[in-house]
Amino acid sequence: MVEPPAANTGYYHWQGKDLLLQILVQPKGGKDEIVGPYGKELKVRLKAPPVDGQANQALVKFFCKLFKVPQSQVHILSGELSRHKRLRIESPKTLPPGIRAA
Repeated sequence: MVEPPAANTGYYHWQGKDLLLQILVQPKGGKDEIVGPYGKELKVRLKAPPVDGQANQALVKFFCKLFKVPQSQVHILSGELSRHKRLRIESPKTLPPGIRAA
């Protein structure tokens, strides 16, 4: 289990043991990757197109792998039809280097 840091980074903060993320998604971006901080959001590039929820599904699967949690622990809280999304990761097992605050 990862211990939450005390600071609020702008694009993520902790709510108890859950991590809340502000995400800017770039669908059809060539590959699934974290681009980095973009204002008060974390920019994420996805291969999937924004058609029939494909990009949302790809985003959830991508974050499951990054945080080493099952799909049932990654939730899109808002922005399902937008590039700007809010995610909840329940009790992440790891924090990938691209997510850590400076």
